[in-house]
Amino acid sequence: MYRGKLASTELFTILGGFISSLFFLVLLTIIGNFQETCGSKTGWGAVVIAEVVALIASNPILMILFSLCSFLFSAVLLYEFNKLIETPLFKS
Repeated sequence: MYRGKLASTELFTILGGFISSLFFLVLLTIIGNFQETCGSKTGWGAVVIAEVVALIASNPILMILFSLCSFLFSAVLLYEFNKLIETPLFKS
């Protein structure tokens, strides 16, 4: 729908990569919640599946650069959320 607009300039390409990384985060949340509901522990498999699906979904818009931006933003989001999860809520 917005393929031409997202591929038109460098800034919109970066914005498209960020949107794709948000899609990765939503997919990771859905897969993780489904696995926890089924009783299995969420691991790196959910991360890989969510990243592959997000990259495949973003690939038709702009092949290489869009996917690279999406992967980099996703890696940074994953690192930051992992760091956030590991910090204790209450320090005693």
